[in-house]
Amino acid sequence: MPARLGRYAVRRRIGSGGFATVWLAYDEQLDSPVAIKVLAENWTEDSHVRQRFLEEGRYLRKVESPHVVTVYDAGSLEDDRPYLVMSYADQGTLADRLEGEGLTVGQASEVIRQVGEGLAALHKRGVLHRDIKPANVLFRTADPERDGTVVRAMVGDLGLGKALDVSSRLTMIAGTPSFVAPEQAQGEHLDARADQFSLAALTYLLLAGRPPYAHSTLAAAASPTPPAPLSTSDRPFPPEVEAVVLRGLAQDRNDRWPDVLTYVTELRHALGDEAKGSLPQRWLPVDPQLTQPGNKPSLVPDVGDLPEPVAPMRRRWPAAVLALVLLAAGGLGGFALWRQGHQQVTLTDAQGALSVTVPQSWGRDVARDGWTPPASTTTYPAVSSGDGPSWATSGQGVFVGLMPETTLPKTLPQHPLCGGIGQPDPASYRGDPAVTVTSSGCRGSDLIIERVVQVTSTELLWVQVRSDDEATARDVLGSVRTHLLF
Repeated sequence: MPARLGRYAVRRRIGSGGFATVWLAYDEQLDSPVAIKVLAENWTEDSHVRQRFLEEGRYLRKVESPHVVTVYDAGSLEDDRPYLVMSYADQGTLADRLEGEGLTVGQASEVIRQVGEGLAALHKRGVLHRDIKPANVLFRTADPERDGTVVRAMVGDLGLGKALDVSSRLTMIAGTPSFVAPEQAQGEHLDARADQFSLAALTYLLLAGRPPYAHSTLAAAASPTPPAPLSTSDRPFPPEVEAVVLRGLAQDRNDRWPDVLTYVTELRHALGDEAKGSLPQRWLPVDPQLTQPGNKPSLVPDVGDLPEPVAPMRRRWPAAVLALVLLAAGGLGGFALWRQGHQQVTLTDAQGALSVTVPQSWGRDVARDGWTPPASTTTYPAVSSGDGPSWATSGQGVFVGLMPETTLPKTLPQHPLCGGIGQPDPASYRGDPAVTVTSSGCRGSDLIIERVVQVTSTELLWVQVRSDDEATARDVLGSVRTHLLF
């Protein structure tokens, strides 16, 4: 943890991803906590990523709205990495709230209203967001002395933001599959109606307690089928509400509402009393369990302010595996109910480069802090999880890791405790060269699947899944994602 970033005293790390780390810091001159987003060191020399990082600051700086994250300052560290100083979301994200008790219909309507106002402010200044989802809706306490600690929703993370005047040219295909508009997934030119689609998908999630789509890829999002009915016997809504939301989710953008604010107005009108209700001024309770700024920094930090050390992942690989690897190297309340029904959890490594979705029971032994592949002295991103400490020999779990290599291995690890040893399948995975071997009748876990994918010209993705159920193993294997593109 750095002691300072520019003139700001660092308190602790808030979060990190594949491209940046966000720190909670303190502006001593203005006596206020701030969030500082710093470009990751490994992307410093990439001019494209650097430009996108700085563009986020420029886009946010154009907009003055209480419902858009504010950029106060920008600068560069001694190693030339740029950083952005932004408003601190001391009440976490919408994703945090949905992990807990969720929201009432009135609260959900208010979130959509405030997010809609934030998007409208962006659109007015000629900026698209392109990645509206629960993790990018932030909450912040505002005007505590005047308003009694009101919580405001803000739109944040414009890492995929794009100026409207350049969206008609070649547009990078990116976004979150379950929330992205079809035209965005197809790489077409975009306008503000793409953000309206994402807001409608978010509305559907908050009201129905489940997302409208469960796309795992952008290819699937390019041609979505109509979602299941919004209204159910457990969570009924008037037909007018469903009509408003489905129009916002129209596959043809010409069939959607004229703009975001019209969509919000029509939604609240359709919801009627449930939307207006009798929301108190403090419409969303302050959650003391979420990240708080803490005390002002002192010249000598308290031990309690420093992050606890995290033990790096150390995984013992069987000798046969190591030998083969070395050979290759030489060559809402409703939302909570929906989650419980599926009993799945998505895990990412510490750098945000890899993710995998596993059954909730596999989350008992999780390691996120990377691994050092054989014949290497560098730590690479990795994440593993299992149903217990001994899952690698007598249980169920998954290991996902990157390693340096320019070609796929000709052989994969054999598992002598398996009755049926499968043959290598050279089929590609998501368009990348790959090889997969499935072994069955294994002692400790019925099925072991090994997959190696050439994700870049110099890196392999290595996946091992152990499971008693083939369908579960295939689901976990198909959920693995690399987040190597901005």
